[in-house]
Amino acid sequence: MRLLLDTHVLLWWLADDPGLSGNARALIASAESEVLVSAASAWEISIKRALGKLDAPDDLEAQLVQHNFSPLAISVGHALAAGALPRHHEDPFDRMLVAQAQLEGLTIATRDPGFEPYGVPTLTA
Repeated sequence: MRLLLDTHVLLWWLADDPGLSGNARALIASAESEVLVSAASAWEISIKRALGKLDAPDDLEAQLVQHNFSPLAISVGHALAAGALPRHHEDPFDRMLVAQAQLEGLTIATRDPGFEPYGVPTLTA
């Protein structure tokens, strides 16, 4: 399975949060899964940390390597697709994840019901 982690799922994983579902935890940990983290999530974390709204690791890149997660850059194609999406979800970071999942054939691991109107595959986290 190719998983794209929503920002909150990434943070739950890194914090070993017990609220992360067992199924999501198993799939993220599986050697058969490719787990990706969007640059949009890193950007969102960085902004919220700078505003004092989030306590998150300051070594995110190293954490991704340690957990064998692959970074997913934002391409021009991703940006154009995200901009063209209907405004079902007001969060621009989440619309970027939708666009990336659609273009790259990914399943988004999330608890956010706002992804549903886009018809993108999701894994309940």
